[in-house]
Order: sequence, then structure tokens, then C-alpha cells
Amino acid sequence: MKKHIINGVLVFALMATAGCSSSNNAASNGSANQPPATTEPALKTGYGFDQWQQGPLGDVFYEFDSSDLSPEAQQQLKDNASWLESNPQKGTTIEGHCDSRGTSEYNIALGERRSASAKEYLVRLGIASSRLETVSYGEERPFATGENDEAWAKNRRAHFVVK
Repeated sequence: MKKHIINGVLVFALMATAGCSSSNNAASNGSANQPPATTEPALKTGYGFDQWQQGPLGDVFYEFDSSDLSPEAQQQLKDNASWLESNPQKGTTIEGHCDSRGTSEYNIALGERRSASAKEYLVRLGIASSRLETVSYGEERPFATGENDEAWAKNRRAHFVVK
């Protein structure tokens, strides 16, 4: 009898915890640090979504097979530079990410180019290079694991982790 009560309490606790973890603060607070909107609510999620670091620096998104900065990406980097200027004791790691198309080797190199392009732009805006580290994860840490345009667009990014 005692075992059934304990099992019931455990099941209830697990259900309550699962219900709490389904909310997405990034989507509800209107922050600029959100991935592009999707019209596919059942999209499976991967590393990035589950561990989306809500923070003061917004991500930069790229077109397919590109490390060029769009006008939107440049504006986000200007916003990031403004925050970094206001917080001179902070630095950031810029993570380069890719979608799942292409070889692992190619995507690591493309992720490096993406993180480097974001860093170079921030340096041109006056942020000291010593405050900016880069790393490439290629396709290894997807934000969204779907195999469609919406998922791929979310994965082509430079993600900023404040340190």
C-alpha cells in the first residue's frame, strides 16, 4: 500500500513538472532574442530550443549557405554592441550554427565564418576583440530538428552567450 502511495506521488510530481516546463519564456516576453516565428507548432526541438539562453544579446540569422550579414542582422549586432558598451565588464561567446544540410566538415567551416562575421562587425562598431570569442558548432546543436524551411532558418544563426 505504501509503495502505491509513493508511486502515485511520484507520478503526480512528474506530471506537474512536465506541465511547468512546457512554457517558453522567450516567446512570451517579446524579447529580441527569439528565433524566427514558425507556423508549425508541432515542430520537434533540439539542443538550442531546449537550452535557449534568454539573455540581453539577440541572435543573428543567416540565409542558406551564407555568412553575409543582412540589414536585420546588422541592426541586431548594433543592438548587441550597445548592450556590450553599457556593460564593459562582460564579454560574449559567439556560437556559429548551421542547418543540417551539407557535410559536417562544411558546416563547421560555415559556422566559423558566421561567428567570425558577427565578431568582425562588432569590432568595427568599437567592441574590443578581446571581449569576443568565437566557436562553431556547425549542425551539431540545432535549435529546431525539423527538416523543413522553418527549422532550417532557425538553425542558421550566430548565438551569443554572455560571460
